[in-house]
Amino acid sequence: MTKSVLTYLEKNRDPLIEKLNAFLSIPSVSTNSIHKEDVKKAANFVADYLNEIGFDQVEIQQTKGHPLVYAEYNGAGKQAPTALFYGHYDVQPADPLELWDSEPFQPEVRDGRLYARGASDDKGQVFMHMAVFEAYMKTEGKLPINVKVCIEGEEEIGSENLYEILETKKQQFEADFAIISDSGMVADGQPTILYGLKGFTGLEFTVKGPNRDLHSGMYGGAVRNPIISLSHLLHSLKNEEEQVTVEGFYDGVEDITEQERRFIADVPGEDYQKVTGITETVSEKGYTAKEHTMARPTLEVNGVYGGYQGEGTKTIIPSSATAKLTCRLVPGQDPNHIQQLVIDHLQKHVPSGVTLEMKREPLSAKAYKVDPNHPLIEKAAKSYSRAFGKETVYVRMGGSIPVVEWIESIYNIPIVLLGFGTPEDKLHSPNESFLLDNFNKGMETLVYYWEEVKNLK
Repeated sequence: MTKSVLTYLEKNRDPLIEKLNAFLSIPSVSTNSIHKEDVKKAANFVADYLNEIGFDQVEIQQTKGHPLVYAEYNGAGKQAPTALFYGHYDVQPADPLELWDSEPFQPEVRDGRLYARGASDDKGQVFMHMAVFEAYMKTEGKLPINVKVCIEGEEEIGSENLYEILETKKQQFEADFAIISDSGMVADGQPTILYGLKGFTGLEFTVKGPNRDLHSGMYGGAVRNPIISLSHLLHSLKNEEEQVTVEGFYDGVEDITEQERRFIADVPGEDYQKVTGITETVSEKGYTAKEHTMARPTLEVNGVYGGYQGEGTKTIIPSSATAKLTCRLVPGQDPNHIQQLVIDHLQKHVPSGVTLEMKREPLSAKAYKVDPNHPLIEKAAKSYSRAFGKETVYVRMGGSIPVVEWIESIYNIPIVLLGFGTPEDKLHSPNESFLLDNFNKGMETLVYYWEEVKNLK
């Protein structure tokens, strides 16, 4: 069975790429109302393809925002497991257009890469799954497993309406496990199991002083400067050993196991200095830089502004100063609780003579981690290695994907993150691309995986 499916994919590679190009040509930018009809067009493309493949039920579900495509295939029988396949068809804006070497919505192949907005995030990876489903139906007449499909059009704007749909239509979306390809590998050709994601929370706070900007000569020495007060508050959040000093921040945090430390050590090391231009790395005392980014909580200042920003000098004491903070969290940390701890810390340490105003970040997510020894994960690693001819490495990622935590919390099922992007894909940036070798081997991986899990029940 595997051979016929792989042969179909190989023989039909060119028409499949042509079909993917048609998908990528749709400027389904969810954040811009100008592209509202384009987003609908992309949803229709997905729905039409699933109908063409032969799914039993295909729906375009309307939301308060952009539509969601739902589909079911139940032809594998009750003895086969049911997988919930999640992805998204919306994309980031292509701006700045002048930095693209080719038109962002006119796909172009150069040096083994397919260049277009959405090529890697996430249209290319969504398409791979659908192409594999097509190959099975064209050769075997059925899929080896039952599948429920959830392809949304709002991931790039925070999946604003997805949680409510998953919760209110729980029975419709229920499955034995979920599979998501909206991530990547640590290096070209290096199969990578992503078994953990960090949670997320944040806030913005403003230090307010005088009711207007003041002359620094007339009032300096008598009025507390909000920017200096802001600096004191920011300095109070972390020490020189990269440890967060907010009381209770680390309560409940599980330490990294020895197995995980071995996993992290086996991950090909990114040259942080070369990639980022820094002179040296810093990390929490007792942990390597890779361990800190992948598996320890962090607090970062994302932006600071206040006072005069123009050319030259303006001798003032500004009336206010603002900072934006985010925390990446690990299992054992509740985002709402951490957010409140940071607020309590700031209020406790605010200097006299100024006041604080807080603005909570509304989007938050808990961390996600699946047991790396889970059979579904082990089978994914085996399938990766078989396709890429290389041992699979296991990583936890410093980023956050809220839908992963939502699926886990609502359905209590394991989630398999099978990503095929690479660090060179330039997600969200000009010249986004997808390595065609990963496109080919990724589909091969999926074929092996469906064969591995079809008898899991």
